[in-house]
Amino acid sequence: MSYGQGGSQSQWDPWKPNSEQSPNSGGNGQNPDWAALADASEARSRRRRLLFIGGGVLATVGIGAAVAMAVVSASGDTNASGGPATQPPGSVLPSDSATAPSFAPTTAPPPLDPKDFISSAKKDTAPLSVDTLFPGAQLTMGESVYKKGPTDDSKNCAAVAQGTLAKALTDNDCTRLLRVTYSQGGVALTVGIAVFDTEAQALKAKGATDNKSIIKPLSGGGVKAFCNGAVCRSTTNSYGRYAYFTLTGFANGTSVTNKDTAAFKAGDDLAEFSFQQIRRRGETQASAAAGQ
Repeated sequence: MSYGQGGSQSQWDPWKPNSEQSPNSGGNGQNPDWAALADASEARSRRRRLLFIGGGVLATVGIGAAVAMAVVSASGDTNASGGPATQPPGSVLPSDSATAPSFAPTTAPPPLDPKDFISSAKKDTAPLSVDTLFPGAQLTMGESVYKKGPTDDSKNCAAVAQGTLAKALTDNDCTRLLRVTYSQGGVALTVGIAVFDTEAQALKAKGATDNKSIIKPLSGGGVKAFCNGAVCRSTTNSYGRYAYFTLTGFANGTSVTNKDTAAFKAGDDLAEFSFQQIRRRGETQASAAAGQ
């Protein structure tokens, strides 16, 4: 029985499943063409690689297009129809730059002038007495300590003034004259502070004085009479509605000369302290008014 002729036989393809394997490549009894089979396999592999590469490119292009569409949509530049994008109702677009809040310009009020409060009786309403002006039992100025003696508060200014001072005070309507005496060693001095309603009156009274315009010395309380007939040193000044005077002499009745530096220093110290106390009245009242 012959198998090489007359009948159809299936050929075995190594790349096809379920194909029959025959010892021959056909009815011709020859071995399979292995080179041709290898070429066919290589061709199929090339086709698969080309398909993979083409699919990857298409996938990449698709992803890029999707990302681009998402970016365009997020940027809000265009809508689906290609026109300007619209914002959904109720939403708020963030502004490009924040606007700083504006405030109306303000101006701080000018500070209160302490002198204004001691330049007229209408504003100078703080309590006034010898003790408020000259508190304590003694006064220290630098290295000098002055012991406080008798005090006096008179509404008759001319009665406690001497020489031309009485007229200067009366003509300018002096309302009070407060006096206090201090002593140090053998030096005694009296400070007098005259009170007026206005600063203008105090300035006129000061301008009307001369070297014979002096206050009466105040003795007592351990301080002997002084400046009775002897030459004494006097000073005159004013600040605000106040005029202040000093009279310095020796307790033993001798006259003061230009060489008596202790007497000059005592008068200068008390004149300076009087000025400081008057100014402090203004500062205290200005501070209280500013805090209201």
